[in-house]
Amino acid sequence: MRALLIGLCVSMVGAPAFAQSCTTMGTSTFCDNGMSATRMGNSTYYSDGTSSTRMGNSTFYSDGTSATRMGNSTFYSDGTSSTRMGNSTFFSDGTTCTKMGSSTFCN
Repeated sequence: MRALLIGLCVSMVGAPAFAQSCTTMGTSTFCDNGMSATRMGNSTYYSDGTSSTRMGNSTFYSDGTSATRMGNSTFYSDGTSSTRMGNSTFFSDGTTCTKMGSSTFCN
C-alpha cells in the first residue's frame, strides 16, 4: 500500500498540481489535488489514465517509465531516486513524503 501512495505522489513530481496529501481507503487512494488511484492485484489504475504493474521489485508505468526498488531505495527511470526511512520517504529532488496512519503528506 505504501508503494501505491508514494507512487501516486511521485507521479505528480514536476506536474503543475503536485499532490500534497493522499489518503487510502481500502484499495483506493485519493489526493487533495484531485488525483486518485485504484489497486487491483499487481496493477494500479490512476485517474489521469495511466496505469502501473508491479513485477517483483520493479514497477512499470504505461507511459514507459519504470521504478526499481533495492532495499530501502527506489531508482526511477528518469534518473531520480528515493530512500525510505521509517515513515518518511526522501526524494533526490528534495521532496519528502511522510505516512501517518492511512494518509501520506508531501512537501
